[in-house]
Amino acid sequence: MEILAFGVQSDEKPLIEKAFEALHEVRCLDVFLNRDTAPIAAGYEIVSTSVNADLGAQVLQTLAAGGTQMIAQRSTGFNNIDLEVAERLALRVARVSHYSPYAVAEFAWTLAMAVNRRIIRAASRTRDFDFRLDGLLGRDMHGRTVGVLGTGKIGEAFTRIAHGFGMKLLGWDVARNPACVELGMEYVDKERLFAEADLISLHVPLLPSTRHLIDEAALTAMKDDAILVNSSRGGLIDSAALVTELRAGRFLGVGLDVYEAEAGLFFLDKSLEGIDDDTLARLVTFPNVVVTSHQAYYTEDAVGQIIDATVTNVTDYLARRHSENVLVPRK
Repeated sequence: MEILAFGVQSDEKPLIEKAFEALHEVRCLDVFLNRDTAPIAAGYEIVSTSVNADLGAQVLQTLAAGGTQMIAQRSTGFNNIDLEVAERLALRVARVSHYSPYAVAEFAWTLAMAVNRRIIRAASRTRDFDFRLDGLLGRDMHGRTVGVLGTGKIGEAFTRIAHGFGMKLLGWDVARNPACVELGMEYVDKERLFAEADLISLHVPLLPSTRHLIDEAALTAMKDDAILVNSSRGGLIDSAALVTELRAGRFLGVGLDVYEAEAGLFFLDKSLEGIDDDTLARLVTFPNVVVTSHQAYYTEDAVGQIIDATVTNVTDYLARRHSENVLVPRK
């Protein structure tokens, strides 16, 4: 059987091909699955997709009409998939329920320290042989307060690093993580976390209840010199409200690895044509903002685990086995 994989990065392709070589053939495409590319999947029973795939009703209908029966998404998040339509069309959908939490947690800290210590500006200056320190003043993390929104596996890993820095730990989640409590984390309501945290990092899934969790009110409640980091899902932050606050001169720094309208932009080269998203275009111009292209998960370890889980999901589908990765079972 040949499997069709959409949205495969050049670094991923040899890893995917090697993982599947003993089991099935795999055809890797660098284009992302959307309304325009969905017809390519005609005749493929199994399709693998990336996190930025459009798996709305129209795309799912095209896949089903072309003979697709199983979708293996290579990510944990699945807010891009219309699960009700998939179930109605009898499409089995599986995801990767977990992979290295350290990849994302470490990258979140990379963003935090990059904006805190002005690394991008400093590196740009020294390339021009400008070795001044003006405007590069950062601050110690030791002794300051971190607010962690979402304390699952990634939030816990982020918290352990914060504990290593010697920070006061505040957390917010629907359930307490005993490991975080053991580290000294105090669980508080969002309002107190926003008001007291010097650094706020987001590690919650994107659900209807968490969309724009960081809205105008939340941003207003934060300290003027706070650092805000999002390596989870772009829709957690109201980007337009964030631009308004940044234009008012607020926040020591903002690190964003995700953006709420990133589909059709992230993972693609737009350097020659530019973009028509005024909000994103404005965000990248602020000197205290660092934007990266959804790369927090992108380590050899995490990508390897994602691919291994995808192979397992395909094998389970063919063997008619169920697992925790299955979002929509085959009827």
